[in-house]
Amino acid sequence: MTVPVITLTAPVGGAGAPLVVLGPSLGTSSILWEDVVPALAAEYRVVAWDLPGHGASPVATDSFTVDELAEGVAAAVADVHAGPFFYAGVSLGGAVGLTLALRHPSLVRRAAIVASGAQLGEPAGWHDRAAQVRAQSTSSLIVASAQRWFAPDSIARRPELSGRLLHALQDADDESYARCCEALAAYDVRAQLDGIGMPVLAAWGTFDRVAPEAKAVEIARGVRDGRIVEIPDAAHLPPAEAPEATAAVLLEFFKEAR
Repeated sequence: MTVPVITLTAPVGGAGAPLVVLGPSLGTSSILWEDVVPALAAEYRVVAWDLPGHGASPVATDSFTVDELAEGVAAAVADVHAGPFFYAGVSLGGAVGLTLALRHPSLVRRAAIVASGAQLGEPAGWHDRAAQVRAQSTSSLIVASAQRWFAPDSIARRPELSGRLLHALQDADDESYARCCEALAAYDVRAQLDGIGMPVLAAWGTFDRVAPEAKAVEIARGVRDGRIVEIPDAAHLPPAEAPEATAAVLLEFFKEAR
C-alpha cells in the first residue's frame, strides 16, 4: 500500500473545541475553504488538507488509490488530534470523506460530502485527463476547469479568489495531479454506502455538472442516515463560490452532534 504524505494547515479555533477537517477538490488547495474557516472556527478547531503535489503537500512519489489517500489524511490528522472529528470535503475531498467513513467509522463523527459522489466521472475520461496533464501540464486545463468549477456569476462575484484557485491548478505538480485522476478512475463505493452508519450530509451546487443533485441523492439514499441540501449560486466549488451558505449548512449539520 502506498500512503501519500498529506500536509494539514495550522489549526484555527479553540484548542479544546471539536475538530473539523476540510478536504479539497482536485486541482485546488486549502484556499478553497479560507472564507468558510472563520465561521467554523468560532465554534470548532479547524484544519484543512492538501492533495499530493497541491498546495503544501509534497509531490506523490508513487501511484495511490482513494483508499490510500484516505489513510494519508487519517495519519496526518492523528498527528494533531486524538479521537473523532467532523469532516467536510469537496469533490475528490468528498470521495475521501466517504472512504474515511467506511474505513474509520470510529473517527468520523459526521461527514459532509460536498459537490461529490460515491463515483465520479468515467474511468476513460480520467485516464485521458491524466495523459493530457502529463503531456501538456495542468495549464492546459485552466479554461475547461473554470467552466466546470464556477457558476455563471461566480468569477464576477469573487474574481480574486477565483483567480487564486486557477493559479493553484496551474501550480499543482503535473504527475501528482495525474495520479489523482487515476485514483478517481478506480474510485467507486456505491455498493458500500450501506456500510456507513454515521450521519452523512450530501450537498450539491445548483449549477454543478460534475456532481449534480443525482449524485447527492444517491449518497443520501445509500447510507443509513443521509440527508441532502442544495447550495444556491454555486457549481462545483461551493466553499469558494458561496462561503456564507456553505458555512451555514455545515454549522447546522455539525451542531446536531454537539
